[in-house]
Amino acid sequence: MIKYQLKCKSCNNIFDSWFTSSKEFERLKKMKLINCVNCNSLNIDKSIMSPRISSKINSNLKPNFNKKDEVKSKIKEFQKYIKNNFEYVGENFLYEARSIHYGDKKSKKGIYGNASKKDIKELKEEGIETAVIPWFKDNEN
Repeated sequence: MIKYQLKCKSCNNIFDSWFTSSKEFERLKKMKLINCVNCNSLNIDKSIMSPRISSKINSNLKPNFNKKDEVKSKIKEFQKYIKNNFEYVGENFLYEARSIHYGDKKSKKGIYGNASKKDIKELKEEGIETAVIPWFKDNEN
């Protein structure tokens, strides 16, 4: 949509109107479908208009990059805690979680590793609690 300021050459009335495009304005003018809102004249021209540029950006629309960096920093801090206090079992997470739960294996430390959504669902159905957290690789920014 485009907004034009229109001027009637008959009565000098100035008014605004919206069009889907500049071509649409020209098409409607040729068909004599644009008239003055004041005197009903068809002798209408569009004025040159400058685009409206707001000097203030709505703060709700600006991405908050500081917040994103803050969240990422907290996640990395949490990851560091997990690496220092839990045992990494990698792809064996499902097996290790079951072994600990059913008493086949005693572990002084909690475990962390990789599991699919299906694996997590199976563990939950068996009453084995797990937590899923976002994980950044060490080389990711």
